[in-house]
Amino acid sequence: MSFDLSVFSNKNIILAVTGGIAAYKSAILVRRLKDYGFNVRVVMTHGAQAFITPLTFQALSGNPVHTELLDPEAEAGMGHIELARWADLVLVAPASCDTIAKFAAGLADDLLSTLYLATKAPVWVAPAMNQQMWAAKPTQRNLNTLVEDGVHVIMPEAGSQACGDVGLGRMPEPQDLAEQVKNYFHQAQRAIAEKFGLLAGKRVVITAGPTREAIDPVRYISNHSTGKMGFAIAAACYSAGAKVTLLAGPVSLDTPNGVRRINVSSAIKMLDESMHQLEEGCDVFIATAAVADYRVAEVAEHKIKKAGDELNVSLVKNPDIVATIAQQSKRPFMVGFAAETRNVEEYAAGKLVAKKLDMIACNDVSRADIGFASDQNAMTVFFAEQYQMEKRDLEKASKQEIAQQLVEAIHDALHHEIEPV
Repeated sequence: MSFDLSVFSNKNIILAVTGGIAAYKSAILVRRLKDYGFNVRVVMTHGAQAFITPLTFQALSGNPVHTELLDPEAEAGMGHIELARWADLVLVAPASCDTIAKFAAGLADDLLSTLYLATKAPVWVAPAMNQQMWAAKPTQRNLNTLVEDGVHVIMPEAGSQACGDVGLGRMPEPQDLAEQVKNYFHQAQRAIAEKFGLLAGKRVVITAGPTREAIDPVRYISNHSTGKMGFAIAAACYSAGAKVTLLAGPVSLDTPNGVRRINVSSAIKMLDESMHQLEEGCDVFIATAAVADYRVAEVAEHKIKKAGDELNVSLVKNPDIVATIAQQSKRPFMVGFAAETRNVEEYAAGKLVAKKLDMIACNDVSRADIGFASDQNAMTVFFAEQYQMEKRDLEKASKQEIAQQLVEAIHDALHHEIEPV
């Protein structure tokens, strides 16, 4: 199985490689971790460099390899402190008998042993050594000390070894180790979500309400959107633990508690602010705003006076905000909305593909009991094909209840395992 890479794109893994023939597996492990979307930096002991070169790991990780305790290129020469603060997990694979002994004794005579003492991140060790060295009482005593200190020890596998012996001591396969790391962060994220909310730690940007496209200083083109649905979603996202920024068109609604509100008017200004928010950092972009499709080509400087029975105004197409954001290189999880009056599901499914969205919610605004100006709504939610998730019908309910169900749908898609396409 593969996984939605965006889940791990902000997770930092330090892979520490120590001396041992299993170091060749660590090169493959870097690739597997990168496949899952992790940021990887490699630390090598002097012993590890006797088996494999730093250049190999630099090419695979895309980052410089760290080998020395005092790094002249690091801030203040304290590379171990910078790495300790950067890491979300330190994985030592292979972990030699010598390194395990240093950790247990609290020695700090090289980069890795000093990093071990300096980091607050979880530390995992995957021992790899001769079967007799593994079974030796001092080694087992040191491993017990590490476990008592909170280190996670990944048991070695049994089999034939490079020295010709057969027994426990082989480092697990890279894919298995990468899977364990992936599952750890997946479970940790779910635990945070259960404790603090479904979108805990996520930065969410929401557009809501109509836009106004000026004709002259007193007239404009707009639509009937009240912004109620977008504001309800903003409140639901905040309650789910997200940091929420609401880009609001001209509406008469109170700002939801805890939500940062930025007022905008035209489609161009909404797009500009959306791009700015993307640069600041955005995990989920929810486009509920009813953006005007067209704007006046030339806005009159003064009020247009009545002159005859007809007024001809030239219109030009507005940019498609959600499609523009979806095309960016560092795109967030994209949620679109489709307010239609006929062929609702057909049009929504088309927009999902055409605009390269991850999820779209559609409703029938021709119904008098839901949609614009109503306090209730009913929606159908579609997911992009790669998520392999069935559509969801959200039955008629208050917009607050619909918003909560949409948050649940976003959470489920963000954490959904994806089969390779």
